[in-house]
Amino acid sequence: MTTYVMLLNWTEQGVKNVRDSPKRLDVARNVLGEMGGSFKHFFLTMGDYDMVAIVEAPDDAVAARFALTLGMAGNVRSTTLKAFPEAAYRELIASLG
Repeated sequence: MTTYVMLLNWTEQGVKNVRDSPKRLDVARNVLGEMGGSFKHFFLTMGDYDMVAIVEAPDDAVAARFALTLGMAGNVRSTTLKAFPEAAYRELIASLG
């Protein structure tokens, strides 16, 4: 499984209906699960982003499909970062010669 960091901001629609946000998170968790992925961590944050989710997906296509599915609902906009675990980071750096 590949790890992704999703940086999320509510849209005007999403913040207008913020009380429904926990239910929307549950739906998103189920949608990603049906795609073969999972939420590892979820945080409400202060600063440039309203929420941060650490998710796993089988591949980039699933992660992209999930991000697009979230966006189509109109409640959040996302920026998704592919994350390399420490072991992969060390391997990549060591391969530089």
